[in-house]
Amino acid sequence: MSKYVYPAVFTKEDNGQYSVVFRDLEGCYTCGDSIEQAIEMAEDALALVLYGYEAEGKEIPVPSDRESIEVNKGEFVNDIRCDTLEYRKMYSNKSVRKNVTLPEWLNEEAEALKINFSQVLQEALLQKLGRT
Repeated sequence: MSKYVYPAVFTKEDNGQYSVVFRDLEGCYTCGDSIEQAIEMAEDALALVLYGYEAEGKEIPVPSDRESIEVNKGEFVNDIRCDTLEYRKMYSNKSVRKNVTLPEWLNEEAEALKINFSQVLQEALLQKLGRT
């Protein structure tokens, strides 16, 4: 699964900034100078933490029902959405080397046409994964 929605607790600080904490996820918190920036930062923090859970094979906690979250005066709960696949595409785009085996005749014809093998493989994989 790559799309998630988690409740975040927003607190307006004395300096006008907003602190944001995801109580369901250990170490998942951020802040912003405005509510808009705090939401943007929260989306990024959520994606980063959940991507880490996925990469490490950790069990991803079930999000709390936002209505069950108790808040103090000056705090509010807002749902934050993220897509770890989109996050991975943006930040984990390092190329990796793969060896492939082809019939010699196919290799020769493709080379004669100056086909970029890496590009063809990427396009084929994206199509196979339904991501075209």
